[in-house]
Amino acid sequence: MEIHPSLLQRKIIHFDMDAFYAAIEIRDDPSLQGRPVVIGGSPTSRGVVCTASYEARRYGIRSAIACAQAARLCPEAIFIRPNFEKYSAVSQQIRAVFAQYTPLIEPLSLDEAYLDVTNNPQGLYAVRIARLVQEEICDRLGLTGSAGVAPNKLVAKIASDMHKPRGMTVVLPEQVMSFMEHLPLRKIHGVGPVTENRLAASGLHTCRDVWALAFPDLEARIGNLASWLYEASRGLDTRPVETEWVRKSLGHESTFGNDILEVSKLRAELAPIAAEVANDLQDEGLRGRTITLKVRYADFTRITRRRSLSEAIDDQATILSLAEHLLESTDAGRKKIRLLGIAVSNFE
Repeated sequence: MEIHPSLLQRKIIHFDMDAFYAAIEIRDDPSLQGRPVVIGGSPTSRGVVCTASYEARRYGIRSAIACAQAARLCPEAIFIRPNFEKYSAVSQQIRAVFAQYTPLIEPLSLDEAYLDVTNNPQGLYAVRIARLVQEEICDRLGLTGSAGVAPNKLVAKIASDMHKPRGMTVVLPEQVMSFMEHLPLRKIHGVGPVTENRLAASGLHTCRDVWALAFPDLEARIGNLASWLYEASRGLDTRPVETEWVRKSLGHESTFGNDILEVSKLRAELAPIAAEVANDLQDEGLRGRTITLKVRYADFTRITRRRSLSEAIDDQATILSLAEHLLESTDAGRKKIRLLGIAVSNFE
């Protein structure tokens, strides 16, 4: 099988920590070892699960489900509120381990990153680096992570999830097509539930299903997704590892203990959210021109409203005033609301 030229150029590692937040809490409190630990809000709150230990996952608990649902799935689960300051400090320690082997690091979140080790200073094979990183993080920090080693970011990210926890999956350039062939399209980063349903309605379930169609036929079925999916299903990805990450937006949101109908109460809830956003903007020296209001109704329907300004802002009063104005264009007062959020973007 001929190897596509884009698969011969780079050696990429996607490193993903295992149950990161839960693992840190278990490390710091050995009495939690082997028990179902859930990081999130109280089981009696409207909060959601941030992450869960592997023991908790056996009960069907996963990220983003309601904490109350998690408690029903596993009544003996131990709920711990997240400590992001601690998790961020550990993340910096992990990044220092990465930096020993390459300066080309693209963090995706606190617990995962891409590493380009094509021309690493030690001249080591990518697989060797991935193993050394795993061992050092375990020895130094008492945590485990999984790695995907591949010719590009797309395949490396899929690979890192194949054998968790503390697994490693290596996909050589000549193995990319066979690796992708029978994968469900849902495994491709960027194919969420909505896109998955849209593709399934067109008879596309696996990468091989996409291969069976000529590009014009694929485009006729799925429209503007065709170009991206045509390459992604074949494991092709030319994106470089981006070391200079630029924040695109900054925001905060709040989920209420009880759904709120009264507009006056909703306005009162917006004030502390606007204050948090303004404080963070000022801390980071950012000013933005676009304000976005996020609303989630009691039936979980989500909408956004936004407004752009001619001048960039960072002050609480203006952010709050604009958010209150945007609230007027929603069904506030007519439909109960369970969540409000404010974000600022389009930075100067």
